Amino acid sequence: MKQFVVTPAIGKRLIGKALAVHPEIQRALSHGTVVIVAGTTNGYIVEEIFAAMGREDMENFPRRRFFRGITLPPSYTTAPSGRLPDESKFPGDVVITRGVWQKGKTIFDVVDNLEEGDVILKGANALDLTHKRAAILIAHPRGGTITAALQAVIGRRVRLIIPVGLEKCISGNLDELAAKLNAPGASGLRLFPVPGQVFTEIDALALLTGAAAELFAAGGVCGAEGGVWLAVSGEPSQEEAAGKLLESLSHEPPFSFEEEE
Repeated sequence: MKQFVVTPAIGKRLIGKALAVHPEIQRALSHGTVVIVAGTTNGYIVEEIFAAMGREDMENFPRRRFFRGITLPPSYTTAPSGRLPDESKFPGDVVITRGVWQKGKTIFDVVDNLEEGDVILKGANALDLTHKRAAILIAHPRGGTITAALQAVIGRRVRLIIPVGLEKCISGNLDELAAKLNAPGASGLRLFPVPGQVFTEIDALALLTGAAAELFAAGGVCGAEGGVWLAVSGEPSQEEAAGKLLESLSHEPPFSFEEEE
C-alpha cells in the first residue's frame, strides 16, 4: 500500500484523464453525442477528451471560464449564485456529436435530440462517498442545467456521469439536507440529489491503473487546501502505475479563472 496527497487541481486532471478513456464516453464520441455541461472539473475533462481526439483547436478552449457558477472566498465580489459579473467569455457547454464539436451549443439546445447511448457529464457540489451519491446546488428558479439533463436521463435513458472531487465529501444525509434547504421559508441556494454514475479520483485510479484507493485524511495549506490523502493498494505493478501517474500530475497548478499574464 502506498499513500498519496491529491490536491483538488490534481484530482480534476486525474478525473479528466480517466473519463477521456471511459468506455461509454468513447462509444458516444464515435457513435452518438456527449454533452459536457460547463463546470470547473468538466473543463479538465474537455481538455483531455480534445487531446485524445487530436483536436488542433484544443488550445482555444477557454477552460478558465468553463463554468456558470463557482464558489469563491468571501473576499471576491460575485452574485449570490456565485456567478461572475462579466460572463462574456463563457463559451457554452461542450457538445460533441460523432466526433464533431458543436461550438456554441448548450445542453438546452440539444437535450430534446439526445437518445439512449448518449452521455451527459454534469458536476456536483456535495458527495456522499459511502453511498456513491451526489447532489447539486441550485440557484436558477427553474432548476438550471440538471433539470434539463434529467429530461433525457429519465425520459430516454441517456447516461448521466457525475464527475466530482473528493474534497466535496459531506457527512450528512443528502435527502435530509435537501429537505431542509428546499423547504418553504428557507433562503439561499437549494440542493438537489441526483441519480447518475458518480465518478471520483478513486474511480479514476481504478480505471487508469487497476489500483484500489481509499480516502483516509484530508486538508492542507500552502496550495494543498482541499487536498485529500489516498491509500492506494493493488498488485505491485498497479501501485507503481498509480505512483507514476500521480507523480506526472504533481505540478498541476491550482484552478484560476483569471487570465495568465
